[in-house]
Amino acid sequence: MKTDVEKMTAEIDLTENSLYIVKDGKVTKVPAIQHGEDKIVWKNGDVLDWVRSERVRV
Repeated sequence: MKTDVEKMTAEIDLTENSLYIVKDGKVTKVPAIQHGEDKIVWKNGDVLDWVRSERVRV
């Protein structure tokens, strides 16, 4: 990911499976996992947390 702080823009690779959270001008990349789920917790219109649960197959 390439960012330009002056222009407040970011360039991302669309061939990569990822989730990006933007909060207060800061970008956080949430990497993919093999199995599981991610939940985003919102408060007053802002992202508060992201919760990750991973599933293991046997």
